[in-house]
Amino acid sequence: MSHYPIPPLQLLHQGKVRDIYVVDDERLLIVASDRLSAFDVILPDPIPGKGELLTRISNFWLSQFDDQVANHLLDGDLAEILGDADMARQLEPRSMLVRRLKPLPVEAIVRGYVAGSGWKDYQATGAISGIALPEGLEQAAPLPDPIFTPSTKAAAGEHDENIDFAAMQALIGPELALRVRDISLAIYRRAAAYARNRGIIIADTKFEFGTDSAGELYLIDEVLTPDSSRFWPVDQWRLGISPPSFDKQFVRDYLETLDWDKTPPGPELPGEIIDQTRQRYQEAADRLIS
Repeated sequence: MSHYPIPPLQLLHQGKVRDIYVVDDERLLIVASDRLSAFDVILPDPIPGKGELLTRISNFWLSQFDDQVANHLLDGDLAEILGDADMARQLEPRSMLVRRLKPLPVEAIVRGYVAGSGWKDYQATGAISGIALPEGLEQAAPLPDPIFTPSTKAAAGEHDENIDFAAMQALIGPELALRVRDISLAIYRRAAAYARNRGIIIADTKFEFGTDSAGELYLIDEVLTPDSSRFWPVDQWRLGISPPSFDKQFVRDYLETLDWDKTPPGPELPGEIIDQTRQRYQEAADRLIS
């Protein structure tokens, strides 16, 4: 089910949220839908306007880091590409025209706080993804320094698997792995400082990268959105709790109250949960971009 007009282009890949279309040999069109996934299941109810908000946030961040790493965005006339000015006008706010690149088979995850699966890992092992951490950290505690904890990119329906840095080096090459790690940590630090001044803690986030035929590295996909990151309001952060967030954790918390085994089909969401989720995405965008 789509919540936008379908472009007259070949569908290359349909993700949980994003649909990727082929423009030509050099270019792709990425369209962010209003779909919402939780526990790797796409839920039946869209969040109205979500795709536009995610695209707006990603485009903002990409413009902040182009001094540090190239990104996949291209300029182009969507009306000319689609041959339909009205469709282009509807799609533009939720679309990215991008270079056709080869995605690296890893997700570059940076964590600045003990949260989510990192908290579970730390409780069990005293480490996160094999990186030893100080004893006695509480849930939601800031880490002494941000850490890089990559994962493999799973096929549809599978779960990503955390790997250590040595495994990432074996997968994509030692030099490229170092570059991805260093860029990811640098971008996270810059973004976290900026967001904190806007009342948002970026607890963790994931980046994706791709290379062109010459081996040049590019930042791709969505960047520092509420879907790819854990955003907490600064004024509601407390040690020892999982703070409320601007992301879909709100929906996950609701789903945890249901008798649902986290396999498809996902349950329908009440109107108030949809509205409050949309408000969280909107507030994140408003705080970051003004």
